[in-house]
Amino acid sequence: MNGVAAPFATSEPAPAVDGLTADSPRPRCTVSVVMVVYMTGEALAQSLERVLADPLVDEFVVVDNGSRPEEAERLRALAARDARVVVISGQGNVGFARGANLGAKRAQGDLLVFLNPDAFLQPGCIAELVREVEGRPAPCIVGGRVLNADRTEQRGARRGDITPMSAILSLSGLARRLPGLSRYEVHWEGETAPSGAASVPTISGACFCMRRDDFLAVGGFDEGYFLHVEDVDLCWRVRQQGGEVLFHPKAEVVHLGHTSLASPLKVEFHKGVGLARYFRKRAEGVGQRALAWLLSPVIVATALARPIMWRLRPR
Repeated sequence: MNGVAAPFATSEPAPAVDGLTADSPRPRCTVSVVMVVYMTGEALAQSLERVLADPLVDEFVVVDNGSRPEEAERLRALAARDARVVVISGQGNVGFARGANLGAKRAQGDLLVFLNPDAFLQPGCIAELVREVEGRPAPCIVGGRVLNADRTEQRGARRGDITPMSAILSLSGLARRLPGLSRYEVHWEGETAPSGAASVPTISGACFCMRRDDFLAVGGFDEGYFLHVEDVDLCWRVRQQGGEVLFHPKAEVVHLGHTSLASPLKVEFHKGVGLARYFRKRAEGVGQRALAWLLSPVIVATALARPIMWRLRPR
């Protein structure tokens, strides 16, 4: 573990960001950004820069699951230059969920902002997340509006409840084409964005905020997921405990996606395994459990077919 966390003193005035200052009637909540890094590629440098440029970031915990030597050296140098940066390394590639939990346990901030290493914070994003989560009933999770590079809303930023039925009807396109099935459509990026934070079943794990106490109280990420679907599971558990899941249209982050140097086939495999596990986990009764187990190999096979179909598409 490298780097030294910055002192968390809130008695000194903090930079003004959309009205958020330490001169407010109550002390400003401290913010820790948690980022899990693994073979990210060129996007990492800009993502790190954007985080450290935000005046509300008190601590930046980077969990290095196995970067290339040059990236690992860049992280060590960053920790040496900036006292806010803490680098956790040496654990190997333990997966996103476990890596994020390691970062959250090390973090000292009142609020945790989880951010993908290929995501670029936009001005005011953290300020909007912080303002929205404070004062909300516990547990609460607030997700940002995840954008593509062309600033169109990215698929997955706000989603419906993901069940075996909704997944099949949504992925097949039937939920969009057949009358009466629109309620099963899980992708909501095509709908008009709300004017403010709105309740949704599921947000994206690319950028979201939780109170540290809330995250730990719900058990953090389920480490049974290696990569993907752990964010869907977290949202489900927050709702199961009577909490709120919110999508914030003004907390914007540009997410490149597909920047990892890891094999797309391996990534999609973990996505399929995670989705199958999620359906088995939330199944109730003998019938649902049997269906979830029967669907598991189909889900994994479908996920593995995706990168193959991408290669076969005409360019």
